[in-house]
Amino acid sequence: MWHQPKAVWAVAFASVIAFMGIGLVDPILKPIADQLNATPSQVSLLFTSYMAVMGVAMLITGVVSSRIGAKKTLLIGLVIIIAGAALAGSSSTVMGIVGWRALWGLGNALFVATALATIVSSARGSVAQAIILYEAALGLGIAVGPLVGGVLGGISWRGPFFGVSVLMAIALVVTALLLPATPPAAKATSILDPFRALRHRGLLGVAITALLYNFGFFTLLAFTPFPLDMGAHQIGLIFFGWGIALAYSSVFVAPRLQRRFGTVPTLLVNLTLLSALLAVMAIGTDSKSVLATCVVVAGVFLGINNTLVTETVMKAAPVERGVASAAYSFVRFGGGAIAPWLAGKLGEEVSVHLPFWVGAGAVLLGVGVLALTRPYLQHIDDPEDVEVGSVEAERREAMVITAADA
Repeated sequence: MWHQPKAVWAVAFASVIAFMGIGLVDPILKPIADQLNATPSQVSLLFTSYMAVMGVAMLITGVVSSRIGAKKTLLIGLVIIIAGAALAGSSSTVMGIVGWRALWGLGNALFVATALATIVSSARGSVAQAIILYEAALGLGIAVGPLVGGVLGGISWRGPFFGVSVLMAIALVVTALLLPATPPAAKATSILDPFRALRHRGLLGVAITALLYNFGFFTLLAFTPFPLDMGAHQIGLIFFGWGIALAYSSVFVAPRLQRRFGTVPTLLVNLTLLSALLAVMAIGTDSKSVLATCVVVAGVFLGINNTLVTETVMKAAPVERGVASAAYSFVRFGGGAIAPWLAGKLGEEVSVHLPFWVGAGAVLLGVGVLALTRPYLQHIDDPEDVEVGSVEAERREAMVITAADA
């Protein structure tokens, strides 16, 4: 898994920086609210606008990349993220930041969907190994993001936005230099292809499960900083621990559980435990130590979920992987965009405990949807045909498997 072409490493590196952008903003949610006289629900719109645009834009990612090639699509996405982050950092109103975060979401859609498809199609080894590599990049980015965001946010809430711009500029250069030119696809993708893919009940069920899971995930990510009521450095350190747990479980824990228990059984138990954890956060919202501990522990469940759901999406329907990713992401992000705003609104107007109860209930409902979808996912754990280029590649793969088992 670790012996990959330079093109895969270039995209993985860019993915690390792209996913830093998620956690980089988290430590400054409270400072933005305090300094711009905004409510939690207004600040949470930074996530809502970002996800809503990203979800809808996922429908065009395949259309664009199949016509101009993956490399150009990745570079365009990076340029848009650079502009969106810099303009958000230059804004003086919450709604201005919200608007530029929407532009950021467009760039992220073009980059993320194309990056996943590029790594899966270009990497050596199985789809599962390629996805673990992608999730490793995702986890590393999410882990480092809050730490960098806490440091920069301690100087100014604008710092993390400008930090994203600079880091994305580095990713742009690396991608431009190391990723070979990629020609357009032999067959152009239609904007209707993701909707056709959702006719497959397995893919649709997993997408709806992810939508409901997002209610729990973004309640934790977008709302928890407010009841924690700490400085940017402290929030950054807590979410750094969360990101480390997510990265470790996505790369090392998820594959072991999958081999032993199977993909769907592991997901069902994992989501049930995540729902229970959110219920603990709902009960213990007034305790900062309970919230901080639960945030870090949640990283373990989120990492397992991310790896196994991503792999399931790639295998759930007999469609091109880019189309499957676009269809899944459209439902997941587009439908889940309301979650951050709803969490903030419920916390302001009803009870600070209620957002976590809603998140726990939504994730538990996702368990039910996945259980009903299970008959359409029986093939997920079937052995894959892995193309190996040489005897040396087979030897390296055996060494990786042996090391993992050890």
